[in-house]
Amino acid sequence: DVIPQVLGVVLDKRPKGAKPYKMPQVCPACGSSAVREVDEKTGRVDVVRRCTGGLICPAQAKERLKHFVGRNAFDIEGLGEKQIEAFYAEGRIMQPADIFTLQGRDARLPEDKRLAEQKGYGAKSVENLFKAIEARRKVPLDRFIYALGIRHIGETTARDLARSLGSLAAF
Repeated sequence: DVIPQVLGVVLDKRPKGAKPYKMPQVCPACGSSAVREVDEKTGRVDVVRRCTGGLICPAQAKERLKHFVGRNAFDIEGLGEKQIEAFYAEGRIMQPADIFTLQGRDARLPEDKRLAEQKGYGAKSVENLFKAIEARRKVPLDRFIYALGIRHIGETTARDLARSLGSLAAF
């Protein structure tokens, strides 16, 4: 619970010949511009540099999926960071909706391409994954809103929105 404060640079520890770090101007994943936005409230330039690629950026897509299945969102057991990375690379899960069609699409694949035949998986682990996905088809509205990953909408704001709106239709 201690937040450190940077007091200054320790020049004695800096290697000789070190060059200043240049922040990337383009996203290394998709090539879109990387920008520092202006904070609307303060008018100051944000310290964070963000990719402007949005939906075309594979790095952002993977992070959105990880957020969607995270503990405070849909909380799908057996579908963590490692699995999302692998499934995205294989083209099995590219967007959140793909999670809920995974079992049906897997069943239509040739037997040697099915998930149970892939390294690190077996019939039981795949069955458990599909059961976990099925169990999370319905989640409370606040968890759904949070899972969407809308910027500036955290758990508390998602809970407030869900309480205020009351239903998905109202949302």
